[in-house]
Amino acid sequence: MMTTSIQEQDDKLVATLSGELDTAAARETEVALQPLLDSKGKPVVIDCTSLEYISSSGLRILLGILKQSKASGSSVVLKNVNEVIREVLELTGFVSLFDFE
Repeated sequence: MMTTSIQEQDDKLVATLSGELDTAAARETEVALQPLLDSKGKPVVIDCTSLEYISSSGLRILLGILKQSKASGSSVVLKNVNEVIREVLELTGFVSLFDFE
């Protein structure tokens, strides 16, 4: 089960991801995170505190958010990434693309 929410905090868009971002949850998650693609220069923070798993489909979503945000002049930070998710990001080379908090 995957849940997402987006809130505006301190002039940033903060997306909270909870659960498993697998192929089955990818389409719904992509739709839920659509507002991040139109961040209009506001920094984007993706809070991964409760994210337990990410598949290649989930990585593709993160990459799309990163590309779109950079194109509109905003930054993307992954926050509170656990060891399991960090390992996936390291194995795929994504760790060098994102900033972490």
